[in-house]
Amino acid sequence: MSILVVVLMVIAIALIFDFTNGFHDTANAMATSVATGALKPRVAVLISAVLNLVGAFLSTQVAKTVSSGILTENTKGLPHITPVLIFAGLVGAVIWNLGTWWLGLPSSSTHALFGGLIGAAIIGSGVSAVDFGGVISKIVLPAILSPFIAGAVALIATYAAYRITKLAEVHGAKRGFRHAQTVSASLVSLAHGTNDAQKTMGVVTLTLIVAGYQTANTGPQIWVILICGLAIATGTYTGGWRIMRTVGKNITDVESPQGFAAETSSAATLLISSNLGFPLSTTQITSGAVVGAGVGKRLASVHWNTVSRIAVGWIVTLPAAALVGGVAALLAGTGPIGLVVVVVLGVVGGATFVLLARRHPVSRENVNDDSTTATGRPVGAAAATVKG
Repeated sequence: MSILVVVLMVIAIALIFDFTNGFHDTANAMATSVATGALKPRVAVLISAVLNLVGAFLSTQVAKTVSSGILTENTKGLPHITPVLIFAGLVGAVIWNLGTWWLGLPSSSTHALFGGLIGAAIIGSGVSAVDFGGVISKIVLPAILSPFIAGAVALIATYAAYRITKLAEVHGAKRGFRHAQTVSASLVSLAHGTNDAQKTMGVVTLTLIVAGYQTANTGPQIWVILICGLAIATGTYTGGWRIMRTVGKNITDVESPQGFAAETSSAATLLISSNLGFPLSTTQITSGAVVGAGVGKRLASVHWNTVSRIAVGWIVTLPAAALVGGVAALLAGTGPIGLVVVVVLGVVGGATFVLLARRHPVSRENVNDDSTTATGRPVGAAAATVKG
């Protein structure tokens, strides 16, 4: 199969991943603002979409990390991976994103992407193709530390609001915090664009480099930045209501001071990481900040069963996506027929999750209703109420 055809296929699946990243991670920026009523759902996703696109043009440090900091290089200075393997890895990431979206689970699109690429690289080129030092220093350690850092900052900010200044109890203060959330949520969206949009740019750039269409160790071209920014912005505008419900309603009973604290700490963490070139998980940062905001008010307000479910999703995302990406690489490596099989299986798998989601739809009209799982069963506080 022509290398150009494969490259075009990679770009197409990369944009699909970017689209799923957009609606998968909309909740990260806007869930608490929608939950507190600071922003109406449709207005929230429109603001988030526009700022994601703007953020995509503000930095390319994360894109450079993705294109040159995760995989080892061969004697020609190119990564030990081919466009076919990159395609297989992206299929793994897309399938995992759609599966966790169906479940309403705020898993990491970042780790789904890296997991798929790592699994495909190992199957296609061996363990030596992965720079595990880079994986640990640039992905694993930041992933472990970032939610705790964001959570600690949100905890302190929330505690200050409720326990020291008592601003949250002053007449009209909560309304003021809701207005402030408009700014803080916008900052998270902007930061999301500077971090998550860069990851797909890095993958497309990596593909162009290994295919010989771009010089090694160079950053994304302007047309790559544009199409990736538009893809994630479009995905963001579609809503991602299932995960927004989980983050906004299931982790803790969010009030406007908590939402402002969570969003501000998330935005700060993301902007700093983007400047340093760390491809952090926006999902983990935001969820950690929401937990911290809940603890900052009172420990009992955090729904720990939901938090534990989310944490399990964080742990299994990278290896699960690696497994799917590895299987896809194994099939695609057999030749054109195998690549076609991967495409067919990917379409069937993605369509299955979309159809399953339609059985219990979540939209802007019911995003703030009592939360339920993909199977229709209540979770978190709602589960306890029904069970009783």
